[in-house]
Amino acid sequence: MSRPLGDATGDEQDGPQEIEPGKSLIRLADDSGQSLTGRMAAHLHRLIWRTPLHNLRLRGRYPLKLLGVPHDPIPGDVGAGRTLLGGRMVHLGESLDLDGADLANLTVSAGFRDMIHAFGWLRDLAAAGPRDRGAPVAEILVREWLATHGQQVAEPAWRADIVGRRIMAWGAHAPLILSSSDIVYRSAVLNNLARAARHLDRGAEKAPQGLPRITAFAGVIAAGLLIPGGEGRVAAGEAGLARAIAASLYGDGGLANRSPVAQLELVELLAQLRAFYLGMHRDPHESVTQALARAVPALLGVTLGDGGLSSWQGGAPIGPARVTAAVEASGVRARPLRQARDWGYQRIACGQAVLVLDAAPPPASRLAAGGCASTLAFELSDGAHRLVVNCGGPRGGGLLPADLTAALRSTAAHSTLVVADTNSTAIHDDGSLGRGVTEVELDRHEQEGGSRLDVSHDGYARRHGFIHRRQLLLAGDGRELSGEDVLLPASRRHRASEAAFAVRFHLAPGIEATSTDDAMGALLRLPGGPLWQFRCKGGMLSIEESLWIDPAGRPRGSAQLVISAEAAAGGASVGWLFRRAA
Repeated sequence: MSRPLGDATGDEQDGPQEIEPGKSLIRLADDSGQSLTGRMAAHLHRLIWRTPLHNLRLRGRYPLKLLGVPHDPIPGDVGAGRTLLGGRMVHLGESLDLDGADLANLTVSAGFRDMIHAFGWLRDLAAAGPRDRGAPVAEILVREWLATHGQQVAEPAWRADIVGRRIMAWGAHAPLILSSSDIVYRSAVLNNLARAARHLDRGAEKAPQGLPRITAFAGVIAAGLLIPGGEGRVAAGEAGLARAIAASLYGDGGLANRSPVAQLELVELLAQLRAFYLGMHRDPHESVTQALARAVPALLGVTLGDGGLSSWQGGAPIGPARVTAAVEASGVRARPLRQARDWGYQRIACGQAVLVLDAAPPPASRLAAGGCASTLAFELSDGAHRLVVNCGGPRGGGLLPADLTAALRSTAAHSTLVVADTNSTAIHDDGSLGRGVTEVELDRHEQEGGSRLDVSHDGYARRHGFIHRRQLLLAGDGRELSGEDVLLPASRRHRASEAAFAVRFHLAPGIEATSTDDAMGALLRLPGGPLWQFRCKGGMLSIEESLWIDPAGRPRGSAQLVISAEAAAGGASVGWLFRRAA
């Protein structure tokens, strides 16, 4: 139930702006990032922030009330909230003691820092206990933030997507931060909220394409719904949000950065924005409802049997509770998307087994920092037990060393074939993606005996002269996955030469892998789960060390099955089989 907060004085309105929408989502082979014009515009915008001009733009008569307090449909982390009540803030394994913390010089990872500035911790604090316990902690932190960053408009605290999230957090959790009887403090909070709204009016369109721009426009809409006289702002925000979604969301509902973690964040964001509309007794804009209707099935399509996310594009395997909460908050009831041809993921579910395959090139560098060379890799689960996984990534945390984070992006960190220990798509020293996979061919068949996928990519054609073809057949009862990895000569233009290759299957932590006597197979004992057998032909099997990034962003030791072989100029093939033994 929404309710007014504060005392009303003044008004604030801003009209819509005509801005050219984005035009392309296709990653070209020679993609080098943002255009010169785009870089100059972004640079000039940052320069304006550092001058009095931007502060003059933000001046005006600020409203000293909110029209309501929308419900936040996304639950917070009770444990993190209780830790915060005790004087310490935690985020993906990092911690910050609040006593003596300097918000002007935060010595934490970028992800932790962004969470602090976006006030994502308010959600955890609200979940930890009654308002009278959380409000004093919230007020101390808000006062400190206002004193440190309230007047100085600079990144990262005033980055457009961070501002959008902050507006939504302050609006949804206004009772926590506005319970004080100090009128000066309350006015400072509300004035800063209005200042943030005006900042987004002019900066949302300049946010990077994708989730950041969508988040910025969600903040514009939220501000328009909360602040008196915001009809013009809502209209401009809705138009901008529609453009941002059209430029960043594929027709099948997946984000162009191909990150399941970002997809989950998108669903959470739009679900919260939907709650803002409903809290103000308004129907959500069609861009919000339509995007959720497409995004939720795509999100569910990359979950495994335990309901948690599979690990792709640098993301850790977020657990089922958060995924379930986001889907419930969205108001969308849908089945997992089996074929996301544009987003690039294929899902097969037979019996208790679920398989998710990456069947697309990596995302464009300009759309996703940290894209991975994971084409044709797959993850496999048996019920709630994960069997074959990818190594994963830091999920926005900063606890992993830079060299490990870089290694996790490689093809070898994924369950697929690797030629000459090179990546199927090049990863440059500066982190950008280079040449490699430009085309993926896919043929899928559903049959009585199971589901078959026949896929191939050209990532090794230019450098090694081979096309990688992978055939997968999951039996109808989910108890057997058979596969074949083939290297085929690409063309006369790109002549193949002899090369070593390896087919890697990273196993989930806790799985005990034991070689068979003939060294062509292994027994896989899942912790608390069934026994699986593995067999292969066409190469030599070894069991090697690996690692897996868990839902908290921490590395855990695991094992991997590696089939090593040599490819002649005419090509080579390796066959393999996973079979449930009990």
